[in-house]
Amino acid sequence: MIDLHTHTIFSDGELIPSELVRRAEAKGYRAIALTDHVDHSNYDFVIERVSRACELLNRETSLVVIPGVEITHVPPAAIPELIHRCRNAGALIVVVHGETVVEPVAPGTNLAAIEGGADILAHPGLLTEREAEFAAEKGVYLEITARRGHNITNGHVVRLAREAGAKLVINTDAHSPSDLITRAFAVTVGVGAGLTVSEVDACFVNSETLVKRLTGRSLG
Repeated sequence: MIDLHTHTIFSDGELIPSELVRRAEAKGYRAIALTDHVDHSNYDFVIERVSRACELLNRETSLVVIPGVEITHVPPAAIPELIHRCRNAGALIVVVHGETVVEPVAPGTNLAAIEGGADILAHPGLLTEREAEFAAEKGVYLEITARRGHNITNGHVVRLAREAGAKLVINTDAHSPSDLITRAFAVTVGVGAGLTVSEVDACFVNSETLVKRLTGRSLG
């Protein structure tokens, strides 16, 4: 399993980075990104501390552990600039909290995330055709999520991504130990969203490609 969207105690997750990574390792994970919620008030604080943990965990565990952020509920006009700030502060992966239907995310967030060059647009809700096409054009990955509530629109995202040629990844948005999943369950999430097994395999390849691009490390 490769999971590029998870949370620790540095936002609203339950676990410190070391425990989250150890539990992921025990589940058979090969790579994990620590992407706590940030806005302009805390991005530098979070990135500094998570990066420090990742440095050790990359030496002492079998996983590739990636320091990142999830930009969350930031006014759309400010998202592209914050993506740039997060990268400069050391975030190797930038996820943006998309327009999920179960939270009052500001309209325009999806487009701002894509325009700003986020790596992943998380749980993008009722994604539009224009947004899916723009994501395909900009190389922004769209998320199929195992997270309860956010996963309501997975099927819609799959349909538009398939039509637009946008790339998909499967993530957990884990906040607690019970949110971590096996690769087999990730297949279930993907097939349940309307993907074929071969398309699910393509999602896994997309995640591997993104890990290699961001970290320079290939997964065995």
